[in-house]
Amino acid sequence: MSSSSQAPISCVVADDHPAVLEAVAEFLVQGGIEVIARARDGEEALEKIEQRKPQVALVDVRMPKLGGIELTRRAQRSTPETSILLYTGYGDRALLTEALDAGVRGFVLKEAPMDDLLRAVQSVASGGTYVDPVLAGTLAASSIGNKLPELTQRERDVLRLLADGLANEEIGKRLYISAETVRTHVRKAMDKLDADTRTQAVARALRDRLIA
Repeated sequence: MSSSSQAPISCVVADDHPAVLEAVAEFLVQGGIEVIARARDGEEALEKIEQRKPQVALVDVRMPKLGGIELTRRAQRSTPETSILLYTGYGDRALLTEALDAGVRGFVLKEAPMDDLLRAVQSVASGGTYVDPVLAGTLAASSIGNKLPELTQRERDVLRLLADGLANEEIGKRLYISAETVRTHVRKAMDKLDADTRTQAVARALRDRLIA
């Protein structure tokens, strides 16, 4: 065995559509990727990731039981060595921002050529990132074209949980910060969004797709 030869990239593929799952997994195998597990929902995918510890996990953003973004959050805590690549049919700015906050290493659109998928897996496996050219345009245009307020990741996290109806104390427990720190983040977000109330801040953040 020569020193220049490398082990194939290990990958878990997760999608709730059996035909898509098969097609994607087979294409990656033909491209030299070692697909070590397949999953049809988010919980199964997380279990496979934690058991097998692949270099890359290619996961659908919308799956039963556990969506791709929440899966990413949990996998980042339990299996940080696995790079998560989101396979999505959605180019929504808020969703992309939330996914980046969660720790996603790349995005591929479902309508993209299969060769792009292979390139994406190879890119994140080598420690890089990959953003589908169409989505890169969405991310760039959103901040340049609209001059939207720039919320920090923590401010977005707090507003998302406010949108879910949680109180300051509950948000603090979820994010491992004090209720007073939560209030500070809310005040800053309200200032940036020119909102008089926290409800108005959440509404504006949702309207401008700063949160999903």
